[in-house]
Amino acid sequence: MDIYETLNDALVNLFRDVMSLEEGFLITEDYRDITNNDIHVIHAIGLREPKNMSTIARELSVTVGSLTIAMNSLVKKGYVNRTRGDRDRRVVYISLSEKGRMVYNHHEAFHHRMIDAVLKELTQEETESLVKALAKLNRWLRGQED
Repeated sequence: MDIYETLNDALVNLFRDVMSLEEGFLITEDYRDITNNDIHVIHAIGLREPKNMSTIARELSVTVGSLTIAMNSLVKKGYVNRTRGDRDRRVVYISLSEKGRMVYNHHEAFHHRMIDAVLKELTQEETESLVKALAKLNRWLRGQED
């Protein structure tokens, strides 16, 4: 197998496997009404101050229209709160409910376990190389090549 095939297989399989593992870890008896997509929207909302829809959509690289559909579902399920701006009532701010915060923290725990498992197998030099390579890949994926 040449380098192209090896990297292609690794990237395709990594994406699929992480999504599958994440779903298996996150979608438990407590959170059986949630999807992987829901979890990524919850993660984009975050635990800090409320965000407007445009900010969240930009972070997820989706349209506000697509996000609205996901947001309606999350509000209905009780994971997200919507509030109107004090100064401009047209602006809608999104924040996590207590239930949403619990899912956020559960999701973070998965990521910490995954990263810890990877790092314990690598030397310091391998870790630095991996971080550099993934940062470059991430910039390329986001259209911000060097």
